[in-house]
Amino acid sequence: MAGQVEAHLLIVDDDERIRGLLKKFLIRHEFLVTSARDAEHARRILSGLEFDMIIMDVMMPGEDGISLTRGLRETIETPILLLTAKGDTQDRIKGLEAGADDYLAKPFEPKELLLRINAILRRMPSESKVNEGVTVLYLGPFRYDIERAELWRGDEHIRLTVTENALMKIFSSSINEPVSRSKLVEDLGRDTGQAQERAVDVQITRLRRKLEQDPKQPRYLQTVRGSGYMLAPD
Repeated sequence: MAGQVEAHLLIVDDDERIRGLLKKFLIRHEFLVTSARDAEHARRILSGLEFDMIIMDVMMPGEDGISLTRGLRETIETPILLLTAKGDTQDRIKGLEAGADDYLAKPFEPKELLLRINAILRRMPSESKVNEGVTVLYLGPFRYDIERAELWRGDEHIRLTVTENALMKIFSSSINEPVSRSKLVEDLGRDTGQAQERAVDVQITRLRRKLEQDPKQPRYLQTVRGSGYMLAPD
């Protein structure tokens, strides 16, 4: 499965051998690839270049991948895929809470990485049609422009990650109708399973912090017991 032509990826990993192998593999699949050896190096590169996606290892000397993800989320919305140690669930959850879009446990098959990359890059153009005639959703003081994939509070633009935007577009196509966790996992292009459903729960929690006045008592992004989640705008 070939990548999107000319999509530019940044690989952040302190292991020179892994950086080289990933770079060679991804270039072969039609991606432009830049690599960084640590968080500081990545920040320098990102200060002058924009990327379509960042792939970074969690365990790095100095600033780790989770801290770097959290810092980058203050200024950019570029999709982030974290590479985590196999079985380290806490790193995965922390990474998602920090703003990562997905994670992949090491060791992994290069083909699986390619599938994850393509799934994330496909998320921005919505795969589902939004409600005909509805272009803006109003959620109390917030408004979500479906066509532009932008969340606003008055004149303030609220930054959403690629995955958060993908979730909003999925919900926008099913306003006031519950969407199951398994359906959300499927529409996000992820493997099925309880671990991915829990990952979606983390993303929902992050999204609520951005569009609810009281995230602990959600008014707009509701939990429907036994059915999943539902977006109920004004």
